[in-house]
Amino acid sequence: MALMELLTNPAAWASLVTLTALEIVLGIDNVVFLSVATGHLPKADAARARKLGMTLALVFRIALLFAISWIVTLKEPVATVFGHGLSIKDMILIGGGGFLIYKSVGHIHEEMEEPIETTLGATASSAFAAVVGQIIVIDLVFSIDSIITAVGLAQEVAVMITAVILAVGVMYVAAGPVSAFVSAHPTTKVLALAFLLLIGVALVADGFGMHLERGYIYAAMGFAGVVEALNIVAKKRREARRLEPPQG
Repeated sequence: MALMELLTNPAAWASLVTLTALEIVLGIDNVVFLSVATGHLPKADAARARKLGMTLALVFRIALLFAISWIVTLKEPVATVFGHGLSIKDMILIGGGGFLIYKSVGHIHEEMEEPIETTLGATASSAFAAVVGQIIVIDLVFSIDSIITAVGLAQEVAVMITAVILAVGVMYVAAGPVSAFVSAHPTTKVLALAFLLLIGVALVADGFGMHLERGYIYAAMGFAGVVEALNIVAKKRREARRLEPPQG
């Protein structure tokens, strides 16, 4: 379809709005992972890692959009496990979900038992490389899941690319504030890790053909987020009252 036809086609605009909104929602997982994964890096390195993560997310998604015919073949079964046919896409989802579960459980253990100080000095470069490696793995998993969804909703590659660019732009803007908030309120980090753990479980379930509706996960974590926000406000008010000079 020609550019002018797309610009004047109401159906194309409807697809763009719907797909952009969906891509932004799917990008929440990526933003939360970036915030957690870069949490132990020095501030400057964390910002670099987040920017690199957003760039990789955009590159992966656009590259995969130009390989739609290959993406479609990823859904064809290539192996059977316990009577269930697994495609390459399923294997990627299972591997990525397993990786998220492993990292989330590991970070929760560190938060509960072995708090980690910010990595500095000679080990900073190796820590940065490790975080970037994790970002690449998760970006690839989220990109494949995102693009397969996009292919099912829109027919025009131009519409899909525009939606992806807009969604990644929102992710780019949101990643910094989300990371800063998580760093400033350590209790929210455990909540973010629990969210990633649930997403990991959902990815593994999807890989085995047992789809878990993401809306339920987002709703549950949204409710937990509201409760945590109320706790933060209550804590600040208690601290403010404690600092007030005595009356009379």
